[in-house]
Amino acid sequence: MFGWDAFENARRFRAAWDSVKIVREVRYSLFTFGETELPYYLVLSGNDEDDAVSVTHGDVKITRPMIITPDNSDPEFEDFFESTDDQSLAQFVMARTASFSNLRLRNHAGSRRVVTESVEEAVAKLNRQLDTEDEDRVAILTAPAAFAGFAVLRYASERIMQSVPDNIQELREKGFLP
Repeated sequence: MFGWDAFENARRFRAAWDSVKIVREVRYSLFTFGETELPYYLVLSGNDEDDAVSVTHGDVKITRPMIITPDNSDPEFEDFFESTDDQSLAQFVMARTASFSNLRLRNHAGSRRVVTESVEEAVAKLNRQLDTEDEDRVAILTAPAAFAGFAVLRYASERIMQSVPDNIQELREKGFLP
């Protein structure tokens, strides 16, 4: 039976998920085997006591196991959340989806720097910088400060889901699938 705790967890997860945005997307597929790095900038709006906007540069490393065993069947999240409650909530929801089983995700976030711009101004400035550098492999994410980990998790999750067709094609080309 679907219990109240499961319903409440799903509701809390959905609220966090919907509060974050990927404002500059990346179009590259993840590697089918091994490790992929997903660099990003995370622009966080301040909380009620502190309206400061901050920017963090980081990257997520996604490792797909070469051999699937019972010990590596659930997804692993490393350094995404400051709260163990948020980590448990994400693990609870994500472990129940087939597309996220057998993955290890590790977040490497740099230090936060406070900026004087609004979220929109910070995003525009980062977009100009990335355009000037002709950089098309770095995403820009936005979120309320309390949901920083969910922003990075959403980015990584969407990259995983969007890479599936290319990964299946590569498996077919290598003879692993009919």
